[in-house]
Amino acid sequence: MSVTIGVDLGGTNIVCGAVDETGSVLRKLKQPTEAHLGHSDVLGRIAAMVQSIRKELAGEHEVSSVGVGVPGLVDPQAGISRFAGNLKWHDVPVAAELESRLGIPVYIDNDVRLYIYGEAVAGAGRGFDHILGITIGTGIAAAIMIEGQFHYGYKAMAGEIGHVRMEGVEEACSCGLYGCLETVASASGMVRQARKAIQEGRKSVLADWYPSESLHLLTAADLSKAMDQGDSLATEILTRAGALNGRALAAAATVLSPEIIIVGGGGALAGERILAPLRKELYELLLPDFREGLKVVAAENNDDAGIIGSALFARHRLLS
Repeated sequence: MSVTIGVDLGGTNIVCGAVDETGSVLRKLKQPTEAHLGHSDVLGRIAAMVQSIRKELAGEHEVSSVGVGVPGLVDPQAGISRFAGNLKWHDVPVAAELESRLGIPVYIDNDVRLYIYGEAVAGAGRGFDHILGITIGTGIAAAIMIEGQFHYGYKAMAGEIGHVRMEGVEEACSCGLYGCLETVASASGMVRQARKAIQEGRKSVLADWYPSESLHLLTAADLSKAMDQGDSLATEILTRAGALNGRALAAAATVLSPEIIIVGGGGALAGERILAPLRKELYELLLPDFREGLKVVAAENNDDAGIIGSALFARHRLLS
């Protein structure tokens, strides 16, 4: 049986998996991205992961193609990563380089679009034609589906909601702007705020868990644990992040009028801790006709949505 391999390329990790036509994950590998080593090293690691899975599946399944979700601005037709701030990539020919290493077709698109494609086809978005999806991870980005098709916009730049400037936010962003949503409301942005507050002497159970010499080990998951213990710092950070994401989504929803908003990524693992303030802010800023019937849900395949979407996208492109 023919399968496709999906690759979810993130600023922190690469996840690679073989997926069948129903969206079931048959094999999966995960390795650190180590973007500081350069794009050739990262692509070499991806190729090695794909080859490892192909070897495991030999005699049982044939791998027909590979789909890669790449962060940032992507030209899906040319197969080029135009700009990925977290990876420090500019005009990297991802598809061509991987095809030369693997000898099979490779298709790429923005990682969040492919994540939401996975949810649309085999997750929380099944049965919906108008979908707005957002991932809260190292950065923040959105994907838009209208009548079952992606909306790309000019230069395929639609969805970069993480770079909307938010009132009251002044932090510098890796994109070169200031005050971007993702500087404070992404998983990495929340962690940065917590570490800074602790370094400035803010009382928190997080400071007890992570003394100064180990503060760098603090993660977004720790914020959820601390909030559950009533910690005021963690509660403030998560609540603010949810509200700011809700505010940005309210503007997007007013323009796009989706049936469902799907929230995924590492930050979304906080669940209702972040979804509750997100919904509250979102619904308060929407006209009644826009919020009537609008669902806001967590991704169904959060850990695997990226590889599922990338693989099924590659299958679709190969057959179209």
